[in-house]
Amino acid sequence: MTPPVDALMRHRPAAGNQAHPSGVLHDWQRCALLDALAGRLIVLCFGSGVDSTAMIVALRAAGLRPHVIMFADTGGEKPETLRHVARMNEVLRTWGWPEVSVCRKVPMASTGYADLYGNCLKNETLPSLAFGLKSCSIKWKQDPQDQFIKGAKRGPNKRDPHPLWLDAVASGQRIVKLIGYDCGKADLRRSQALKPSDADFDYLYPLQIIGWTRHDCVRAIATELGADMVPIKSACFFCPASKPWELFWLAAEHPKLLEKALHLERVALTGRHSRFDEVEFGASWEDLVRNADSFPSSNTTVGLGRSFAWNQWARSTTWWTSNSGCAVVSARLFGHVGRAAGCRQCAGCSQWRWVESGAGDPLGEGPAAGAGAGVAVPGRAPCGVGLS
Repeated sequence: MTPPVDALMRHRPAAGNQAHPSGVLHDWQRCALLDALAGRLIVLCFGSGVDSTAMIVALRAAGLRPHVIMFADTGGEKPETLRHVARMNEVLRTWGWPEVSVCRKVPMASTGYADLYGNCLKNETLPSLAFGLKSCSIKWKQDPQDQFIKGAKRGPNKRDPHPLWLDAVASGQRIVKLIGYDCGKADLRRSQALKPSDADFDYLYPLQIIGWTRHDCVRAIATELGADMVPIKSACFFCPASKPWELFWLAAEHPKLLEKALHLERVALTGRHSRFDEVEFGASWEDLVRNADSFPSSNTTVGLGRSFAWNQWARSTTWWTSNSGCAVVSARLFGHVGRAAGCRQCAGCSQWRWVESGAGDPLGEGPAAGAGAGVAVPGRAPCGVGLS
């Protein structure tokens, strides 16, 4: 991790900066954050995941305190994500920081839905991310947070502007929004595609300023707050960006949420707005889900997995787990017995992650004797740390 040359060349004296003596930041990192943010009106966009939690840790270590911390609740957040918001508020109170303000979109009563899941179900469509778009995030995350700051003049989301916005207007200062993008390839690509400012806000990425990768973020949270404060990946339980290992985790921890996601996918792919073309694929979506191992290669979105359907994944994969949640879901929906899986704990964050472990009885107490138990493949913990 090489610091930027300009950050190394600038040095601020430690006195008066209220730096937290935790050792999670090097001097150049602390100076870089102070150079970028000291004296600014700061709004921290908190996603309740690893990156945004690490961003809070880094700011405090640099002696910086945001004026507002916001979290957008789409109504589809995992229970662990919401619990992490509550636990972080306990931490913030001990620091004398502002607590996390939860922002929720309130739809018009005439829509008949109250959250993102209901929106998709009512319109018989998948979240826009399944089609490479971002409208679900804009509608259910960005807009509610903007309205929390700027206010809204009419409608069910009507509210007065936040005092910070009024201060910004009166003083002529611009508010800077802090986004938790780290130095991983995907986040670097995302941040580079965005404009540094718009008509209302400036945007900065503190984790990229200090050169932190996701591993650095996990380490900082564990060091500063404790390993039990490393959160799971923050995303809706039906997020199209979910990886197969996340589906294993969801099925084990929240089988009812998995069933809701499978129901949404089926409604969307067989409903009136379905983009699935039976002529292109040579069979109906349900026929392929039940009878094929995979969908033919195509640019068409075939499910919540974009190139794969969660329903097909659930049918073709059965699991052994300590609580047998995955197996119960699959057996009830499809009556199918497939591969088995076990789980191991992530040494980085103490969370569980899934590894395939050979064939076994999905409804029994563990892998069958001599069936390859203990032969693991690389996996990822819910915190996103790759492990072997």
